[in-house]
Amino acid sequence: MSLFKIDSKGSVEHDLKKIDRQYISKILDAIESLAKNPFPVQSKKMKDSESCYRLRVGDYRIVYELVSHIIYSLTIKHRKHVY
Repeated sequence: MSLFKIDSKGSVEHDLKKIDRQYISKILDAIESLAKNPFPVQSKKMKDSESCYRLRVGDYRIVYELVSHIIYSLTIKHRKHVY
């Protein structure tokens, strides 16, 4: 049972089109798992932000925001280009 709702922006779909296919299923699984646990051990809070976090999946980072039981996926990019 999901405790949190996941809402992704249209830019996430655009970001996924640029990612190598071998990573897409891992990234989508990681995003779905955030509904059960929005603070996995490997996630880190972004500096200078109260509600933004990052999660590393292979060579990619998922940047998401948690606002009152809703997880907003903001972007998915290669870790060299995410910031």
